[in-house]
Amino acid sequence: MTDAGSSSDTGRISVDRDGHVLRIGLNRPEKRNAADFSLLQQLARAYATLENDPDLRCGFLYANGDHFTAGLDLADIAPRLGPDGIDIVPEDGIHPWQVAGRQLTKPVVIAAQGICYTLGIELILASDIAIAADSTVFGQLEVSRAILPFGGATIRFPRAVGWGNAMRWILTGDTFDASEALRIGLVQEVVPHGEQWDRGLAIAQRIAAQAPLAVQAALANAKLAVREGDAAAEAQLQPELVRLLQTADARIGLEAFANRTEAKFVGN
Repeated sequence: MTDAGSSSDTGRISVDRDGHVLRIGLNRPEKRNAADFSLLQQLARAYATLENDPDLRCGFLYANGDHFTAGLDLADIAPRLGPDGIDIVPEDGIHPWQVAGRQLTKPVVIAAQGICYTLGIELILASDIAIAADSTVFGQLEVSRAILPFGGATIRFPRAVGWGNAMRWILTGDTFDASEALRIGLVQEVVPHGEQWDRGLAIAQRIAAQAPLAVQAALANAKLAVREGDAAAEAQLQPELVRLLQTADARIGLEAFANRTEAKFVGN
């Protein structure tokens, strides 16, 4: 793992600005990054930082220590559950699982290693690209704890990997390895243990080097198709193209193409 950029540590979550990439680290390694209420709130605030800062173009979520996450810290979370569940998102935050409130308009790349249970899978499903170390062990374990996945797995897992593949793991609570995660399409690449951080960051930096308004428009249109159907997304294609062609970045991109140089996009 290399390091660059300015950083701050809010305790359960480490936040580092690396150029146009916001690196967000789960930072409770002594508890295998189990998510208590404080970690969830700090993660929501980190996602809001990514969304609200116009200079940030891509998020990179990873975990400090040997494991991505062991899932919820039930000893801390269970007493907070009320008749309507639990609200983990502060007013200045964005739900990391994207199942309530504001939606992210910027992409997120994830790098996982070691144990990646329950909410860890749901973070992957709510992100855009996932890299896994070959050491990673996945588990959607909620039914073994007499609850259901409530961070979006029941919705996104079947869509991402197919009904049978999703139900195989959601309904049994069994664990599976990185090769199975790659086979079913939960992750996009598997790399040797220790290389997941560099590979994930490299992809995030590659995304951040593209025209940010175009990246956000492409992501938004894909999400629109998922949420509202193909027709809704199709109706936005031409208007979005016209809007993007009027930006400074479009001129920069066309000039770079004509001159065979690398475009340096400015985000407007």
